[in-house]
Amino acid sequence: MSELPLPPTTRTLGASGIAVSPIAWGMWRLAENGRTAADAAKLVHAALDAGITFLDTADIYGFDGSGGFGDAEALLGEVIAAEPALRDRMVLATKGGILPPLPYDQSADYLGAAVDASLRRLQVDSVDLWQIHRPDILAHPQETARVLDDAVASGKIRSLGVSNFTMAQTAALQHFLGNKLATTQPEISPLRIDCFENGELDQAMMLGLTPMAWSPLGGGRLAAPETARDKAVAAALDAVAQAQGVSRTVAAYSWLMAHPAGIVPIIGSQTPARIAEGAQALNVRWTRTDWYAVLVAARGERLP
Repeated sequence: MSELPLPPTTRTLGASGIAVSPIAWGMWRLAENGRTAADAAKLVHAALDAGITFLDTADIYGFDGSGGFGDAEALLGEVIAAEPALRDRMVLATKGGILPPLPYDQSADYLGAAVDASLRRLQVDSVDLWQIHRPDILAHPQETARVLDDAVASGKIRSLGVSNFTMAQTAALQHFLGNKLATTQPEISPLRIDCFENGELDQAMMLGLTPMAWSPLGGGRLAAPETARDKAVAAALDAVAQAQGVSRTVAAYSWLMAHPAGIVPIIGSQTPARIAEGAQALNVRWTRTDWYAVLVAARGERLP
């Protein structure tokens, strides 16, 4: 029975030349529950010490509906300011373009200001990856591209990405960019398999984009499956997890990582042990039979 190859120890963000760990840690809940900079530093160290060097945040992280915009970036900025050497150990990614209650703004004036504001909060001179968080339908992609190209030229941003863009929106922005996109970040999990069949991952491979998967555990539903479909997917993951001595969580990450597009799952946990556990996904072996068993369970019907 043929085994799929293990993921590489590093991946490159598109054609940027920036090497990252094949799994990332995301900070959308970093600023919750009154977490201090010292507490946040423990999480950063847990990721880096486990070999997870790719850290993903956003300016909207920390917003609770009325306040907190920028809080996750600011908290990470405190961690970096207290230990400047950490910056060289990480590939730092952030996102912008969501502006409550608008909800989205990618106009030239706002985007340029958003990039600068993120750098101030993070207390860094540049970020390795800056992503448009969600598409602004009222922004012309040529205008957006001009602002992003200027930010790259000025040294504020090393590489560019998009998140939650349709294939057409990605192609339009890519057309106008001088500094081509390096990443795309859709929601992908064993419970959300749309991109395997709707062309998103095919486009990523065609354009040379590294896909980053947000919510790779299905928003927590894999941990406590309730529907028949969710339970079937969990069972298919468990068959591999139990055989290889890892958790269902790790099996889910590794299932995504086995795809030829080079998907980078983003760990959402804010617990040091759970962050570090994710690194085990690099050692999980999948056969085509086992991989497709998960996909069939997620589809809820046989493949044609």
